[in-house]
Amino acid sequence: GMVLKLKGADSRRVIEDVRARMEEITRALPASVKVVPFYDQTDLVARTTTTIVRNLVEGGLLVIAVLFLFLRNARAALIVASVIPISMLMAFIGMALFGYSANLMSLGALDFGLIVDASVVMVESFIRYMEDGRSTSREGLFERAAVEVGRPILFGIAIIVAVYIPIFTLDGMEGRMFKPMAFTVVCAVLGSLFLALTYVPAVSSWALREGHGEPARWMVTLTARYRRMLGSVLQAPKPVLAVSALAVVGAVYSFTHIGTEFMPKLDEGSILITTRRMPSVDLADATRLSLASERIVRQFPEVATVVTKEGRPDLATEAMGLFEGDMYVILKPREEWTSAKTPEELVTKLDSALRVVPGLEVSFTQPLAMRLDEAESGIKTDLGIKVVGPDLEQNEALAERIRRVVATVPGNADVAVEVAEGSGQIRMRIRREALAQYGLSVADVRDAIDMAMGSQKAAELIDGFRRVDIVVRMPERYRNDVAAVGRLTIRAPGGELLPLTAVAEVQSTTGPELIGHEDAQRRSLVLSNVRGRDLGGFAQEVRARVAREVPLPPGVFLEWGGQYENQQRAMSRLTLVVPAALVLIFGLLFMSFRSVSQAVLVLSNVPFALVGGIAMLWLRGLNLSLSASIGFIALFGIAVLNGVVMVEHLNHLRHHEGDGEPESVDARVERGAADRLRPVLMTALVASLGFIPMALSTSPGSEVQRPLASVVIGGLVTSTVLTLFVLPVLYAWLESRRRPASA
Repeated sequence: GMVLKLKGADSRRVIEDVRARMEEITRALPASVKVVPFYDQTDLVARTTTTIVRNLVEGGLLVIAVLFLFLRNARAALIVASVIPISMLMAFIGMALFGYSANLMSLGALDFGLIVDASVVMVESFIRYMEDGRSTSREGLFERAAVEVGRPILFGIAIIVAVYIPIFTLDGMEGRMFKPMAFTVVCAVLGSLFLALTYVPAVSSWALREGHGEPARWMVTLTARYRRMLGSVLQAPKPVLAVSALAVVGAVYSFTHIGTEFMPKLDEGSILITTRRMPSVDLADATRLSLASERIVRQFPEVATVVTKEGRPDLATEAMGLFEGDMYVILKPREEWTSAKTPEELVTKLDSALRVVPGLEVSFTQPLAMRLDEAESGIKTDLGIKVVGPDLEQNEALAERIRRVVATVPGNADVAVEVAEGSGQIRMRIRREALAQYGLSVADVRDAIDMAMGSQKAAELIDGFRRVDIVVRMPERYRNDVAAVGRLTIRAPGGELLPLTAVAEVQSTTGPELIGHEDAQRRSLVLSNVRGRDLGGFAQEVRARVAREVPLPPGVFLEWGGQYENQQRAMSRLTLVVPAALVLIFGLLFMSFRSVSQAVLVLSNVPFALVGGIAMLWLRGLNLSLSASIGFIALFGIAVLNGVVMVEHLNHLRHHEGDGEPESVDARVERGAADRLRPVLMTALVASLGFIPMALSTSPGSEVQRPLASVVIGGLVTSTVLTLFVLPVLYAWLESRRRPASA
């Protein structure tokens, strides 16, 4: 049995309802009949949910620890930490209103550090004013501190929201995967902005009653060292700028050599082996081959259960003939594995073991991945090459040539041509001159064949509330015998009983089991998985080799599908919308600073953030996937936020430089950057530490989170260095050019 849920339904609730109903049905079954589920998606849902909750809790604890470390004020840290649950509540309300569920994608990339960034800047401003004793009036102190950082917080959060806009434009599978994440993050961040501007100042003015405190000794020491280093850099900026430029150029160059893929493969804890045989196979032979395959798979100690489904009805997402099967291999917990250490190693061993079964072709995937691939493109492998043309035989010949090319490209696995030919058929060609001789029509012959080979209703059996048709047809042994079919008698209008061979040619032949179509033309399909190599590099090499070694005749073209098709579509969309988002960010920065040069200055954080993100991908051996690309998008917003906070404060000091003794540009920049050292470090640390559990986790579901978290952590390191050193240098250079001009 197979249970399909409706589109948009909650998987866990549907399965719980099915279980409850099955308990009722089981009570009505005979004692000798048992219903045993062999695949249950709630197992995967439970494992990934556990991963999400653990990562969020660990990330939240790290964020709170950083707050205590930097603020040295328990009440201030608790005020900031209290923003997390309230912001999450606002996000959950938005998700409920718009129909988003809590799952791996909607919550998997949520960072508590990002949520508290605005509140961190606000509370740090309060603490700094209290430490400096800038106002004798308590209300004036909090008002001045809030007004000073309110504007950069507003524009910084607006920029973070803006960088997530490209995700809402994604289509297909990538859109269904990442739109919930973007929606959840935007709701949580907007909620945190509202709280930072209203709740945090109100509660802080009531709760922070310690009076004028003193900063931590280690923070004072760190600030002093930072000022000395920044002073040296301001005196000799060229080496720092040159090294920074070289780092950006090197990162951009290396970016083109990183492996690419659509998404990291989620370890579902199960394997699905798609088996294919000749289309002419009957049910008995198909079952025999499946049982032989199951016996081989069961020999592996990592396997808990094996169940094969032969064929699939038209009611499923994609019908399959008896020559195809889905073998569900349910695995034991990873700690019980002995013959393999990783799923990839186990798949390799299973593939080698199943090669001994004659007439069997296999490809490996996972149950949920297979369903998603079927729903998206119908191709259940990493790469599918469609040969589209008017002649099916020509397409098959070209597909076989392409298969041989793909089989020689490093990284190929499970290479095969989709089976189309080989189905046994009985072909009957009516001789019309013979029909005219006996006074028969084509319909007379067709009705006789329909009754013999198909069935014809003769009566109806009433069994209680059931009605069962009684049909007449030839026995199975005659329907599969060409000679017996040829002896089928047909009554002529004159009363003669004629054998079918008297009016038709009957012969045994083979024909296509299925004919695939693409763009109203016939197509053949070459399938391949990829192991030990990135999908993008493999596909590019295959495309180059096929273009060189397999010339296409006129009227025939190739289409590239599977996960590679998803990757190309997603990356093409991002190459269009990400630059548009950067233009939007630039517009917001210009609205904030009313200066093109300062907007460009803050936007320079983006390439420096790229440096760390790309470096982290190289260091961890990760491919550039859609998950990593989304990480870069999230990183841009956080990096720009720190730049806004820094430049806004430097501008504030410039506007109030007449209040005291005049000072040089370098001295003012040095003092202003030192004022912003603590909030910059805090926002960078809480954002990066919030992602550390995701980056280091090996639990189910972490495969999708790991590239995103790694990119953000690496990028924040380099963007923070830029904010603290390169950005002040560039700001001082711009100020030195502005002053003579204004004079």
